[in-house]
Amino acid sequence: MNNNWLRLSLFAICWWGSVAFAPSTSVSKRISTSSSTSLYGVRSAVRRARDSLLSKDRTDKDLKDGIAFFYDRSSKLWEDVWGEHMHHGYYIPEDRTDHVQAQIDLIDEVLKWAEVDDKNPPKSVVDVGCGIGGSSRHIAKKYDCKAQGITLSPYQANRGNELAKEQGVSDKASFQVADALNMPFDDSSFDLVWSLESGEHMPDKTKFVNELMRVAAPGGRVIIVTWCHRDLELGEPSLSKKEEKILAKINRAYYLPKWCSVDDYCKLLEKEGAVDIKREDWSYIIAPFWKAVIKSSLNLKSVVGLLKSGFSTIRGAYAMLLMLKGFDAGVIKFGLITCTKKMEKKEE
Repeated sequence: MNNNWLRLSLFAICWWGSVAFAPSTSVSKRISTSSSTSLYGVRSAVRRARDSLLSKDRTDKDLKDGIAFFYDRSSKLWEDVWGEHMHHGYYIPEDRTDHVQAQIDLIDEVLKWAEVDDKNPPKSVVDVGCGIGGSSRHIAKKYDCKAQGITLSPYQANRGNELAKEQGVSDKASFQVADALNMPFDDSSFDLVWSLESGEHMPDKTKFVNELMRVAAPGGRVIIVTWCHRDLELGEPSLSKKEEKILAKINRAYYLPKWCSVDDYCKLLEKEGAVDIKREDWSYIIAPFWKAVIKSSLNLKSVVGLLKSGFSTIRGAYAMLLMLKGFDAGVIKFGLITCTKKMEKKEE
């Protein structure tokens, strides 16, 4: 099964779902003027469809509301198909097929790469953009530490707490609705600040990095794993128009703000006084996951779940195709960045 066939199949599902959710003329005629609620629902569906294709840059509030709604609707489907980890997998060797274990391995390999010490493990962790809490619970179990996760999605926060209780770690892992750009934590609260595939959702990358560094304890470690655009070459003022067009389409389909590069993140961390900054491109390591996700969406259970989840989830599936296109074109990169917060100087 080649990539082109997979893309065509998923595109057909997305197109069919969009048609199914769009109001037909006959349906519109049956809506009486007194049925304001139904009429609003139809207009809302049309507006969302138009918005995904035609809208320009969204406001920060639109982005936050949109992504919260998307994850409220799509997280159950993801868990039903893929389980509790809402992120990519670690594909070394690249032909591995144990996809759930590959997702768990990604967490462990990132921690190893970032030199999180098993002999001196973190005692307190914050998972910024936690999904339904898979990483938080895994890290809490691995290091026997406290983990707190934040997400914009009420569904994800509630589900994260349910799973923590089911797995017997509710005393170690907890989840709440909160904004990563204004976290409800005191300064210097965490030994480990963890952000796995959430940075791409942040409309203000400067504020995002500032918050990560603020809540990190002196000597604490910050780990950012995120989708970025490629670094610009020396003397290159910007991405090409073709590259910008691909990213703009993804933004419209998936409630994302403007992208930045790994190099941009490193510069922001330097301004915050971070030390021991390290970076790496793991695009090739996670590449097989794209094909696996698209293939998994083609079975009957996934198709039915996709259609039940509604238009925003269908649009998210379409965004996956665009992400794959950008990845193949070399404009989208899977970047790892880590650093430590400088120790405070002791007064003599």
